[in-house]
Amino acid sequence: MELFHGSTKIIETPSFGTGNPHNDYGLGFYCTENIELAKEWACRTPEDGFANAYSLDLSGLNIMDLTKKEWHILNWLALLLVNRIFDISNPIAQDAKEYIISTFLPLYEECDVIVGYRADDSYFSFAKAFLNGQIPLSALSEAMHLGKLGQQYCIRSRKAFDRVQFTQAITANGQEYYIKRITRDNRAREEYLKILSVKGHSKEEIFMLDILRQEWKNDDERLQ
Repeated sequence: MELFHGSTKIIETPSFGTGNPHNDYGLGFYCTENIELAKEWACRTPEDGFANAYSLDLSGLNIMDLTKKEWHILNWLALLLVNRIFDISNPIAQDAKEYIISTFLPLYEECDVIVGYRADDSYFSFAKAFLNGQIPLSALSEAMHLGKLGQQYCIRSRKAFDRVQFTQAITANGQEYYIKRITRDNRAREEYLKILSVKGHSKEEIFMLDILRQEWKNDDERLQ
């Protein structure tokens, strides 16, 4: 398959074992199938960047695809909570974090590649809001599709890194894609507020405190 990695520089040989260990799915090389998204990720400022293109042979690799039916939104959130760093001052939110990790964290350490949602700034704020009891579970689930940020591929193992072949680097115009990045994020936040206005105050909605009190488990049918 063809994948793209957005960066401020050309990366012909991704380096195994380097980078930020506190990304969504831990240490790895993060890519997308969507070249337009890669260009946006490359332009965190108005400076030009690059969408580095690669081919990846997936045959024989251990792949965890969090968008498949066997996984649910709390599996994704547990991965986020165990890898990302953020402050928690609310005691209930701290209990919620510990419960989600202990109950819903997938066995991901041996995976060669993880496929799942990308927690951009807006997405991460939605996850924190759920943890703090500010939004219901259904709103968090719907939020994952806002802004059409798509899926990301986290290439984790040395075996998978050995399958990555650089093909080309496509320039991303900073003036254009920096604005597109901000626009996409703002659109996600606006759509999120619309969802929250409908779901946020319904007595039938499930909040984090309900999951704690009822001691939901990983195979609970309400998560499917």
